[in-house]
Amino acid sequence: MTTPILARRTLLVLPLAAAALLAGCASLTGPREVDVPLERLQRGLDQRFPLQQRALGVFELQLSRPQVTVLRDNDRLALEADVSVTSPLMRQPLLGSVGLSGRLLVDNVRNAVVLADAHIDRFAIGGSDERTQGQLAAAGNVVVERLVRDVPVYTFRPDELRYLGVQYIPTTIHTTPTGLRVRFEPAK
Repeated sequence: MTTPILARRTLLVLPLAAAALLAGCASLTGPREVDVPLERLQRGLDQRFPLQQRALGVFELQLSRPQVTVLRDNDRLALEADVSVTSPLMRQPLLGSVGLSGRLLVDNVRNAVVLADAHIDRFAIGGSDERTQGQLAAAGNVVVERLVRDVPVYTFRPDELRYLGVQYIPTTIHTTPTGLRVRFEPAK
């Protein structure tokens, strides 16, 4: 049998306890940050390569063996890849490498990280003259545009977008010495 004082205290404490519990849950579903290690980025890119693209109607370029690195300045990534160029105008394929870099951007339509403002930092093909080298660099730009437009650097898994029953969306990305740090906000 409860006393009236105890019953009154219980009635006062229950709303306070419920409010404290709800406040605790709200902090659990607020913004959160997740680190994506460089190794996971590399594995994702390895699955998307090799890439083949016809460029300038004459050259067939194949990019393979991508290597991603973090550039600490301005939250940028660099990507190096082997290049093989074939054409009916050449007797044998030309081999070389390409290096490009770009700024990180969230693509919420694809739930992915992409490179924006990407540009070729280096394009080197062995065994070609200066004129061919210029044509290949132009073809390389076409391939880079496709790479940036169509191939995400990282795609978020469904479990990364849900936490404690709440749907999240990635909002910002920053580089760290070991990969990326992504900030997620609850979806509205």
